[in-house]
Amino acid sequence: MKLTIRGLQQAQQANLRAIAATKPGGALGRAVLYATTGAQRAAVVITHVDTGALRASHRIRMERGGLRGVIYIDPTGKNPRTGQRTAIYGPSEHARGGSHAFYERTVNEAGPDLVRGAGTILARGVR
Repeated sequence: MKLTIRGLQQAQQANLRAIAATKPGGALGRAVLYATTGAQRAAVVITHVDTGALRASHRIRMERGGLRGVIYIDPTGKNPRTGQRTAIYGPSEHARGGSHAFYERTVNEAGPDLVRGAGTILARGVR
């Protein structure tokens, strides 16, 4: 058996790029941020509007050093007409299903494009 170091430097460089891409400030962090902000924007657009309070209450929180994005309903948001908190009636609105299910619709309608876009960001970061 003959061992050679041909291509070893290229393999090491590819490995270093892959490691850098998975850091929060790398391609993985950018991909997570892209998908999270895109999903939040989609949820805002999809949410039915009466007063606009629920639509305006969708928030983003980045966790695990930017490697996880969470979209949630702001617990301090209030309906200006009723004073009811959006975090209380938002889940009930979503549970009505169909066109009212804003987060489910976000996953189904915007999710595939967001996953493709995030995948492209990640793939470019590893090259």
